[in-house]
Amino acid sequence: MARALKINHVTVIVDNLEKAGQFYQNELGLEPLAAFHFDYPVMFFKFNDEQQLHISEWEDTTSFRGHICVQVDDFNGLFFRMKELNAIDIKPWGKVRQLPDGAMQMFLRDPAGNLVEISSAPGSEVDPAIFEDELYQEGLYVSDRKDFRGLRSDEATLYHK
Repeated sequence: MARALKINHVTVIVDNLEKAGQFYQNELGLEPLAAFHFDYPVMFFKFNDEQQLHISEWEDTTSFRGHICVQVDDFNGLFFRMKELNAIDIKPWGKVRQLPDGAMQMFLRDPAGNLVEISSAPGSEVDPAIFEDELYQEGLYVSDRKDFRGLRSDEATLYHK
């Protein structure tokens, strides 16, 4: 049986290619890459040597909770910048949090309304002002659904080797 090895790329659908492209390049620091000669508006971005983000302009429905997660090297700076832009969205998954493994987590919307989870590596320095901010809340997100299916662990993490 074939085994999936890694995520090569994720495609998010946007309603304005240029505006979304500026966001991913200027706010998240992604490097633009050449895309194939498709007959529709598309941009490719480089995350690292193995992973890409593709954005494509189409009429589509935006997901409320579906998201991609991006690890950043400066969670503090991005938190304050996204707060300034009013891009942090606490409706789908709650407020900004520190996860049990120490990673920070927040959710924001790109210009097309796509949900992007932002995380820091466990152990990254956190500006104490974030813990005092009205957008911060301690503890994991609680849905009140009380449906506990799935694999759970006290050692869960977004980061594994």
